[in-house]
Amino acid sequence: MARSIDQQIAEAQAKLNRLKSRQKASETRRKIIVGAVVTTEALKDPKIARWMAGTLRKNVTRDVDLKEVAGLLDELDAKAAQAKGDRE
Repeated sequence: MARSIDQQIAEAQAKLNRLKSRQKASETRRKIIVGAVVTTEALKDPKIARWMAGTLRKNVTRDVDLKEVAGLLDELDAKAAQAKGDRE
């Protein structure tokens, strides 16, 4: 039985929506991976820690997001402070 044009359009839209969902999931996975790598390195290196803490403070502006990263900022500040202690 032949599909109507409306059915074909609906199927094409459903396929497009599935592809968009896959693309968004892929982008989210990439962000998680990159964030994990950068965070891990920042917690090892005082210079990266200082950069990351400053970048987060500059770009994270919503209260709910600031609460989420507060603990990480504390850890980054502690690591960044090690660089000062190492130089003294």
